[in-house]
Amino acid sequence: MKRTFATLVILLLATVLYAQQVLRTGAIADRGLKPSDFPQTKKLAENVYAFSDVHSLGYMTNNLVVITADGVLVADGQSSPQVTQKLVDQIRQWTPQPIKYVVVCSEHGDHTGGNSSFPSTATFISSPFSKSNLQAQAANDRPNGNKTIVPAETVADKRVLKLGNTEIQILYNGRAHTGGDLEVYLPKEKILFLSEVFSNHIFPSMRTAAPTEWISTLKAVAKIDADVWIPGHGFVDESRILKEEFAEFAKAVEYVVAESKRVLTAAKNQNAAAPVEEALKLANWGPYEKWTSKERNAAIAMQRVFDEMSGKLK
Repeated sequence: MKRTFATLVILLLATVLYAQQVLRTGAIADRGLKPSDFPQTKKLAENVYAFSDVHSLGYMTNNLVVITADGVLVADGQSSPQVTQKLVDQIRQWTPQPIKYVVVCSEHGDHTGGNSSFPSTATFISSPFSKSNLQAQAANDRPNGNKTIVPAETVADKRVLKLGNTEIQILYNGRAHTGGDLEVYLPKEKILFLSEVFSNHIFPSMRTAAPTEWISTLKAVAKIDADVWIPGHGFVDESRILKEEFAEFAKAVEYVVAESKRVLTAAKNQNAAAPVEEALKLANWGPYEKWTSKERNAAIAMQRVFDEMSGKLK
């Protein structure tokens, strides 16, 4: 009994120490990593993995890989055919099962630019909104450029796949970073891949976002019974830290939208000729001031909130 108690105490102390040592950041350089250290993989559960490579902005882009007795499902791809081929090659090392489905959770190029490297037999699934955008993009593909893969199937609300004994749910909970964000949920394993709905400790990027709706979407996904919350960008940390960071990211989106509205209203009341530029000077980003990519993403978020306030967003 004494040994058992002592073991539990040691494990508890080790857990606390690990949590204290993990640097809360989205940038790989902050943790002493460089692009040559990637790609990286992490086992999330039996036959469930995260695959990560480096985004050009210095943080990680993540994929979910689910291996079943009836094929493999991959959530999101990478930015180029070369990097996505690394993902495909890694899956071949894990299993002889074919890649059966690729879920386009985010339509953006850093998640779809390499989709041509997936097997031609794979079925691509996206939201209707993302399919429409990818169709338009494909029509403008350059002859010698990356080929845009247009999904064959869409999910407007929820779709349940049964591959072998594995249940996989493809969910749409509303607009967030894009107009057609999807999530992939494994109810038995309680693993939730959120793609660009959630970025780990990265200042909210709102280039194509629906800012206010993103808040509602985060509240909706927060109700899902998950133990592991996988971000589209940022580190795939220990599950408890990811859960904490998801909650903090939800607060960050609310804060950024509210602060943007506050200072934009002040700038408009001052009849500023350039309200967004003036509002940026007035903004106080509080606890998110030092988050990864703040210098780049704050101005983009401010402009997007301004467009929403001005009625320019549909």
